[in-house]
Amino acid sequence: MARTHALDAGTVHYEWNNALAPRLVIDPGDTVVFDTRDSADGYYSPSSTHGDVLARGPFRGHPLTGPVGVRGARPGDLLVVEILDVAPRAPFGWTAIRPGRGLLPEHDFPKPFLQIWDVSDGVSARTGRDIAVPLEPFPGVMGTALDEPGAHSTMPPRKNGGNMDIKQLVKGTTLYLPVWVDGALFSVGDGHGAQGDGEVCVTAVEMMARVTLRFGVERGRRLAEPQFRTGGPLAPRADRGPWFVTTAHGPDLFAAAQQAVRYMIEHLVRERGVSREEAYILASVAVDLKISEIVDAPNWIVSAFLPETIFG
Repeated sequence: MARTHALDAGTVHYEWNNALAPRLVIDPGDTVVFDTRDSADGYYSPSSTHGDVLARGPFRGHPLTGPVGVRGARPGDLLVVEILDVAPRAPFGWTAIRPGRGLLPEHDFPKPFLQIWDVSDGVSARTGRDIAVPLEPFPGVMGTALDEPGAHSTMPPRKNGGNMDIKQLVKGTTLYLPVWVDGALFSVGDGHGAQGDGEVCVTAVEMMARVTLRFGVERGRRLAEPQFRTGGPLAPRADRGPWFVTTAHGPDLFAAAQQAVRYMIEHLVRERGVSREEAYILASVAVDLKISEIVDAPNWIVSAFLPETIFG
């Protein structure tokens, strides 16, 4: 009979390392309720200030809850992860601009900036302004252990999943992860309350989360990298009204993405009266970057989509 287990956030790890012993071993079909820390490991509070961003020091790795071993999972199998629920575990979240990090270079944003969000109603992330970004929570990091020995950073996404920051990995989505070691050794963390596709300032609405997942194993179904199936429409809480879109073209998708975001920042400052820093934050938590065209050489089109329903 399938069972439900719980893992608290009292013990976490900060690296992918297949030598880590599982905190819990489960059977296929079991459900686990994970409590996770935020990506800053509980550093920020509702009273934190802009100065705290640089005072935090260097990033040591995402605090991950796990690993969980799944009985019978073997290399070459597929770990099926059904996302049953994701919810805030604290009444606030945060988004930070750290100079030199993110899509735009340091000369665009040379000073640190911190936005504290009120997520206490479980519906929207709100600031002191008349802005409400719909909460569509998901874990930024979900992954299995790698088959290479030693410690590996949690920062980049990898063939095991890891720091994918895919905003569609919400309640109702099923994630398919390659199994690289016996037991799979799954871990999760980096809860996001809301995020735009691109997470352009390098942080979303970061939050402590409670993540409920059900696990299965498909024998001998090999994947080179993760895949997933959503349970319904994409971003249904945001896609309820008009969008404003900026575009940029060029032969370099990264540079075009930068320029599309710069245009969006200019638009938000001009039409919505926010500061440049607040506009960059909004671009990270609510604006979706899309490759609109990549076939008409020598120039491609990147578009930035802003849901105008976030404004009161």
